[in-house]
Amino acid sequence: MGGPGSVKAEPVADPENRYGVRDERLLTGATVITGVRTAASVMLAALAAHQDSLELLVAALVVYWVGDMLDGFYARVRDCETRIGAVLDVICDRFNAAAFYIGLAWLQPDLSPAIFVYLAEFMVVDFFLSIAFLAWPVRSPNYFFVIDRPIWLWNWSKPAKAVNSALFAVLLLVTGWMWVGLAIASALLVLKCVSLHRLVRIGLPVPGAVG
Repeated sequence: MGGPGSVKAEPVADPENRYGVRDERLLTGATVITGVRTAASVMLAALAAHQDSLELLVAALVVYWVGDMLDGFYARVRDCETRIGAVLDVICDRFNAAAFYIGLAWLQPDLSPAIFVYLAEFMVVDFFLSIAFLAWPVRSPNYFFVIDRPIWLWNWSKPAKAVNSALFAVLLLVTGWMWVGLAIASALLVLKCVSLHRLVRIGLPVPGAVG
């Protein structure tokens, strides 16, 4: 780990293991909420495409957002956060986002350039960043400040989450301004690439070679 041009991360001390790995299990109240909100949102998005209904598509987005907040809140309040649940949440977020944005491109094809730049950012670069926490003993990307605070600030602080998930969708739905949406999506893509570059310079810890 490290080397020429590497970045020195400054991990946060966690003597009480507030952010570290605990007992892992698949079935928790939080993962049940994740599964239900994912299925409900995707079914609404499919129905929206079938009926050419923007209202149903917006309902799918609302179910996705409310369910995403609810499963995280439940996991924290009931102290059942797991790495399995975090990965499941990351994957389901992408499924919900893809269903919504592809549906929006279907209904409003003039928005497609902005939508597909955003999907490249969210489905590819942001996905890699979001599962990178698995290389360290923390429970989810929400606690990546334990590893590196700048990357956490840019990606998983509350303002960063709001900009990455809400701003783009609301702007497209309310204004229909493709070029502004494209500019926002492109800026997000640049930010994610900068985060990825910093992550690579920090270096992902890997097991030593065997044999």
